[in-house]
Amino acid sequence: QVQLVESGGGVVQAGGSLRLSCEASGRTFSSTAMGWFRQAPGKEREYVARISWSAGTTYYADSVKGRFTISRDNAKNMVYLQMNSLKPEDTAVYYCNIPAYYSDKTYHPSNYWGQGTQVTVSS
Repeated sequence: QVQLVESGGGVVQAGGSLRLSCEASGRTFSSTAMGWFRQAPGKEREYVARISWSAGTTYYADSVKGRFTISRDNAKNMVYLQMNSLKPEDTAVYYCNIPAYYSDKTYHPSNYWGQGTQVTVSS
């Protein structure tokens, strides 16, 4: 049974920073890539970032490139999303996910989702 638990969300002013965490359990975490998604009210879930199992490659959506950094600690079964220079349009529920499969620029999520963590950026 795979479990993903996100944390670290909160309310922050525009220009501020937050660090999201995702703890994974139930499978060999170090052998799988991980991704972050977000969903704003009334919008579809958006693919935000991805990191390979070895942390050798990463991907970022254009909307967050240069502001967000994805990282992982395989020894702790953790993946992180450092979010800097936050904007009101970053407001969303953020989810981590294990991909079903992915390539350099595409990502097909599995059904393994956490409960999400709310990020609210005030202007």
